[in-house]
Amino acid sequence: MHKTVADLAGRWLTRKPEALTDLEHRVLQSAIDRKAIAKNTAKAYKERQSFGERLADSIARVGGSWTFILSFLLFLVVWTVANVYLLRTDAFDPYPFIFLNLVLSMLAAIQAPVIMMSQNRQTERDRIDATHDYEVNLKAEIEIMALHEKLDELRHQEMLAMRDKLTELTEMMQRLEARLVADGRAG
Repeated sequence: MHKTVADLAGRWLTRKPEALTDLEHRVLQSAIDRKAIAKNTAKAYKERQSFGERLADSIARVGGSWTFILSFLLFLVVWTVANVYLLRTDAFDPYPFIFLNLVLSMLAAIQAPVIMMSQNRQTERDRIDATHDYEVNLKAEIEIMALHEKLDELRHQEMLAMRDKLTELTEMMQRLEARLVADGRAG
């Protein structure tokens, strides 16, 4: 039996073929072709990333780590101790640490947009993953429905065969009974 996307759209998704999205059409076609639809979306996404995007992700990964936070805290302590106690008279950034404040502001001005860019890309990756998950789940549902149809068809064929066998046995019993009745009268 040759199935088409239109047949499956009506039977399994209860929609007309024109109402299908591209994704649903692709899933139904993969069911007809009996091809897998799952793929590694992370690998495909990484291959499309530019150098700048990979760099921004790396910076965000480092800037959002405990290693960076603790290292920067250590840097601030060293800076403060050096300027308050060690270099009392020749401090390169005396209290209230105006130069340190400038450095921190510049770091924040650069780091914040880089982290935002990385978060936006993560949101896009999550959207791609969610779409792919929907696609795979839809394909799984369609395959399950197809299996149910096959099982129902097998059960129906089995019931027809049992009915035919029962009819045959009934006819055989009736012939046997008629023969016994005929033999009883003769004897």
